Amino acid sequence: MDNEKQMKRGEISVETAHIFPVIKKWLYSEKDIFLREIVSNASDAVTKLRRLASLGQYDAGDESYRIEVVLDKEAGTLSVSDNGIGMTADELDRYICQIALSGALEFVEKYEGENKNNGIIGHFGLGFYSSFMVSDTVEVITKSYTGTPAIHWTCTAEGTFESEAGERDGHGTTVVMHISEEESAYLEKAKIEDILDKYCAFMPVDIYFSAADDADEKKDGEDAKEPAPINDTTPLWLKNPSDCTEEEYKEFYKKVFRDFREPLFWIHINADYPLNFRGILYFPKLTNEYESIEGQVKLYYNQVFVADNIKEVIPEYLLMLKGVLDCPELPLNVSRSYLQNNTYVSKISAHIVKKVADKLNSLCNVARDEYEKVWNDIRTFVEYACMRDRKFYDRVKESLLIELTDGSYTTSKDYLEKAKDKHENTVYYTSDMAAQAQYVSMFAAQKIDVAIFDKQLDTQYLSTLEMYTPDVKYVRIDADVAGALRSDEVAVEDKSLEELFRKVSGNNELKVSFAALKDESVPVLLTISEQSRRMEEMMKLYSMGGMSFPAYPTEATLTVNTASALIKKLSEMEDGKKETTASYLYQLALLSQRKLTADELQKFLTDSYGVLGMI
Repeated sequence: MDNEKQMKRGEISVETAHIFPVIKKWLYSEKDIFLREIVSNASDAVTKLRRLASLGQYDAGDESYRIEVVLDKEAGTLSVSDNGIGMTADELDRYICQIALSGALEFVEKYEGENKNNGIIGHFGLGFYSSFMVSDTVEVITKSYTGTPAIHWTCTAEGTFESEAGERDGHGTTVVMHISEEESAYLEKAKIEDILDKYCAFMPVDIYFSAADDADEKKDGEDAKEPAPINDTTPLWLKNPSDCTEEEYKEFYKKVFRDFREPLFWIHINADYPLNFRGILYFPKLTNEYESIEGQVKLYYNQVFVADNIKEVIPEYLLMLKGVLDCPELPLNVSRSYLQNNTYVSKISAHIVKKVADKLNSLCNVARDEYEKVWNDIRTFVEYACMRDRKFYDRVKESLLIELTDGSYTTSKDYLEKAKDKHENTVYYTSDMAAQAQYVSMFAAQKIDVAIFDKQLDTQYLSTLEMYTPDVKYVRIDADVAGALRSDEVAVEDKSLEELFRKVSGNNELKVSFAALKDESVPVLLTISEQSRRMEEMMKLYSMGGMSFPAYPTEATLTVNTASALIKKLSEMEDGKKETTASYLYQLALLSQRKLTADELQKFLTDSYGVLGMI
């Protein structure tokens, strides 16, 4: 009798007898991956046959290729069938019983006893044996494209297998997994649909899924619908950017990330030699500043899903991005340690940073109106990236926008060019337009542009900018009385008023200065030096993390406006009224800087009533 038709029985060798229970427990951190592995093998079998046809070694005719995934809950089986290259008896013995098990032994030696949460994405090409993670028995019915007889191979989870002549109409392979009782969740249609959608949505061969009870679910008289593949064999990232429409990009984003909001913009990457990877990265729309900025970049290997959020490929300061990357130079079975230490990965990361910078520059230079509309949505991301990577800052520094209090946008270069005559190399900004409204009004009256830096990150961001460009200073509008706010009138110091304001403030160390301001309606201004306030804010930030720091002395200055009619009148008041009025003015100045404490608020109310009583 032909060897192809003889039955073979055997057991896994004693040396590797413990492989199956270890595979069942430790092979993958996520059991769902077993279906990705089996379907990927089917896709590879089709790809090999297509290749042979392209080389003229196989006449495919008008043959169409497909993969069938069939769930039979009643029989307790999940089957994956392809019409690919198939295997002869010798090939089945070599690829299933020898090569894969050799890899299995290596896996056991390295990982047995280790924590299963070791971050391993896949191992040693053990795709087929992942089926034993959920199965008691696995059958393989295969027939080679060469026309040799079909083979039926069966193996139990204990490692006992047998091989005999099988029956199969055409070439290809069918893997029948008899799902174990404890893994019965994999007999649920919804579960399998979810796994296929996650791992197989973009595989290059049409995949059809059906359940044995689908026919029972049809209503009487309902026409049978032509089955449709569950995957897209030509995903958007494989196309040339010039062939993709804006609507296609948006639909792809919604489909992959299930986000009802449209992305702000996207970057289509088509990198050829030597990097050879493709992908689409999206800047997502956030609802508010405090929404999670954790993005989601899906890693694919030749259209096969590998993992979510591969942080080793995307720089951590760009992790808010959402997108897909298809990297055929990476092995499907890849560890995180491999990603962390691989030169190819580091080059991909650097290329992504460059493409993001190029996109920002392009938007700023070519589509400025659209860029301004999305700037506040991406600003925090871009600022953080600049803080983390000086090279990134150098690439995008000409495209960093500054929002002004009048609602317009400018760049640092343009702002400083306009400010040359009034406040050279100084950018004035507000961190709270409502609280600092008085100062905003005074600057606006002098036609001095005021920038808005009102995000939590901005204190550190501005310090970083000053480190990158030490000749430029960023000063909050309430940190100093700008020279442009002062008139040409000479201010006369009044020692008695100086002592009076120190007395009513309760701070004998309060610095009191005198200046004639152009705005005569403002009697006093309280300013706190930029560096002192920044240090105080930084101390508060660290304290929020549970760390304790000594109080940093705040450098406050009360500027008395000698051009104010109220200050002139204050000097002529009798002592009782003078002190009440001075105290009231100081509390108003304090209120323009920060929220009053309980004691300060009580004092403010008392002074208010006292001033009203003088009317």
